[in-house]
Amino acid sequence: MRELTVELGERSYPIYIGEGLLDDAASYFKKHGISSKSPILVITDEHVAPHYLDKLIGQLTAGGFKAVPAVVPAGESSKSLAKLEQLVTKALEAGLDRKSAIVALGGGVVGDLAGYAAASYMRGIKFVQIPTTILAHDSSVGGKVAVNHPLAKNIIGAFHQPEFVLYDLKTLQSLPPREVCSGLAEVVKHGLIWDSEFVDWCDVNAEKLLALDPEALGYALYKGCGVKANVVSQDERENGLRAILNLGHTIGHALEAVAGYNELQHGEAISIGMIGSAKLGVRYGAPDEVYTVTKRALERCGLPVVLPQHFDVDAVMAAMMHDKKFAEGTMVFVVPTAIGKVEIKSDVPVEWVREIVEELKREAQQ
Repeated sequence: MRELTVELGERSYPIYIGEGLLDDAASYFKKHGISSKSPILVITDEHVAPHYLDKLIGQLTAGGFKAVPAVVPAGESSKSLAKLEQLVTKALEAGLDRKSAIVALGGGVVGDLAGYAAASYMRGIKFVQIPTTILAHDSSVGGKVAVNHPLAKNIIGAFHQPEFVLYDLKTLQSLPPREVCSGLAEVVKHGLIWDSEFVDWCDVNAEKLLALDPEALGYALYKGCGVKANVVSQDERENGLRAILNLGHTIGHALEAVAGYNELQHGEAISIGMIGSAKLGVRYGAPDEVYTVTKRALERCGLPVVLPQHFDVDAVMAAMMHDKKFAEGTMVFVVPTAIGKVEIKSDVPVEWVREIVEELKREAQQ
């Protein structure tokens, strides 16, 4: 097992990464002071529930906990205020109190939704992340939790750190290929912002990662979580450095919104967004390899690198204006200056962004 710590003073917490950790889930809950006298709400989705819900509930029950399940539809559409209200109703009916905990068993959608439920229920109760996707290695660390508004992704949210993150690599073996590719987008992203050698490693080991080789996967997730933990430890609430984690997300979030949160997976949208950011970097004077290496690494992981033809450029630009990273009439972008290094540009010309989006669309025809 590999272990990392997100250093946040009194609110520091560990990330456990290894195979078979769900088999001993109750011991981690006890170790981290989760009350066995108050009910626990385990939130998961329809895809994950058949694989792991009974196992986790069984482990917790055997350990003396009272765990109540709540299953939501799979997909980004569950990150809504309507679904949040249903979960609060479930929590009230189950008798959750201030010493209760909410557990996220699933991918990024479940983590964000369950985390925001925990942040808002009784003004904040304990929260545990049990990610079951590769993509969630990013979203399960750092405490950013949220639901969507029809006009903007993650616009209703909070910072609410988990007590711990329990990452059982065995749960990744049931992922469909498209989910695997989508998750690898955030793995590559962590290299692109922080560690050029890790980008090279991802490129060389892409086939192993796509085949879910346990050793390669364990190493990649340890490295990715390590970058995230390092950044969050230095800037918990995104006042500066943490914004670099948004590489590719300005365009990516807009694409997700335009697609109604159901056509493009998060990692696919972020992949296209990272290509856009690389193009922007080259415009600002970065070497051409910023674009070529980014594109090659993402393609090797089976990710899209052009904008689908049917996307409307005006709609994409309008969605970007609703993003949290749009402020005072200018666009904020994380722009690569080299592989493994980025900077935050707060005054990116809107015309440049539009030209790049149009370019990404044109390239789909080639």
